[in-house]
Amino acid sequence: MRTRAYVYRLYPTRKQEETLLWTLRRCKELYNASLEERTAAYKMARVSVSYGMQAEQLPQIKEERPEYQGIHSQVQQDVLRRLDKAMQAFFRRVDEGQPPGYPRYKSNTRYHSFTYPQSGYTIIGALAPHDKKGKKTCRLKLSKIGHLKMLMHRPIKGTIKGCTIKRDGDQWYAVFSVEQAIHSTPVHPSSKTVGIDMGITSYATLSTGEQIANPRIYRYTEQQIKEAHRRLARRKQGSHRRIRARRALTRLYRKVRHRRQDFLHKASRRLVNQYGTLVFEALQIPNMTARPKPKKEEAPATTEGVEGGTAAAVTRYLPNGAAAKSGLNKSILDAAWGRFITLCACKAEEAGGMVVKVAPQQTSQVCSGCGVLVPKDLSVRWHSCPTCGAELDRDENAAINILRRYELQGAIPARKKRQSTRKGGRGGKRPTATGAL
Repeated sequence: MRTRAYVYRLYPTRKQEETLLWTLRRCKELYNASLEERTAAYKMARVSVSYGMQAEQLPQIKEERPEYQGIHSQVQQDVLRRLDKAMQAFFRRVDEGQPPGYPRYKSNTRYHSFTYPQSGYTIIGALAPHDKKGKKTCRLKLSKIGHLKMLMHRPIKGTIKGCTIKRDGDQWYAVFSVEQAIHSTPVHPSSKTVGIDMGITSYATLSTGEQIANPRIYRYTEQQIKEAHRRLARRKQGSHRRIRARRALTRLYRKVRHRRQDFLHKASRRLVNQYGTLVFEALQIPNMTARPKPKKEEAPATTEGVEGGTAAAVTRYLPNGAAAKSGLNKSILDAAWGRFITLCACKAEEAGGMVVKVAPQQTSQVCSGCGVLVPKDLSVRWHSCPTCGAELDRDENAAINILRRYELQGAIPARKKRQSTRKGGRGGKRPTATGAL
């Protein structure tokens, strides 16, 4: 079995949109109140409140707050499950020694969806034939909300397991979690293996010499986004013009996100259909986009402006290339390498192919012809080997080295998660998370 998500656009009326926003606000309040209860219980009594303990309080909440009777019961339970997942992820990061990231309180701009995990939703008219463009209009019946117009651009294949209503700016979407049965293991029609080097100048360079151009989607829209931010900053707080400016800015970000997603899906699909095995570098993108450390210069001791004439050292900072590094980081994040590799892995698994990773050390510096180390700065885009005379593009040289490293050394093993050493059950005390709280 495998799980896939089907996303469809919703067209609620103005009254239905007000109901959806009202439901989002109530779910946000329940999330924040539950988080406050867990935090206060642990700080004052060193007791961890579990999901079951909070779910038992829902009937009492409905008696004290009658407005929560207008929200489906499973939607409220899913809010508590969402918080429980966030807390479990927090304790897992504490055990693994990662930055803990304690769950934060949600504002209206940070809570965008609610879920019907099992029931409370029905698609009406799903069996009707599609039109010439492959689309059809049907109705999505939501408990406590009503019938919403939904545009289905493709049929659902599989068993629906849940429905999430999501807001994206001024647009609404229905996301269906669908479980599909896999009857047999697919076999990829191609046995070809290719090494792929991710980059900025060209988005991806294959070991065959083929290059995929970098669309630079955010870069081409960056000036419009800056102007939209300035326009929003000039608007008065709470005014209708500020609301319109915020919607315009949201639309720009949404277009960038959708265009990038479209490019990543098409590029990954083309590679998966053409090659059976895709070899990538195990890139550590958070480390590649980290800020450069400041460089300090200790100036000579001076007595100027110091009370009593006592000598004091003045700390000065040297240029560390932070401005240039910030531009490089923006381009790396715009390229979304991690998302691209993930999509390739998912599509390859469905097609019977495989995605593997190799160590990224010195793939651009080693000559693919003779194996001699040829140091190059990042600005040097052409590989010239003084030993064997190899002349080729820097990224193509790296892609050939990536493929050869996989053929000689194999793929690196996946990282294993550190086992938890904390004792106690689900509702027990959490002694290792004291400092993180």
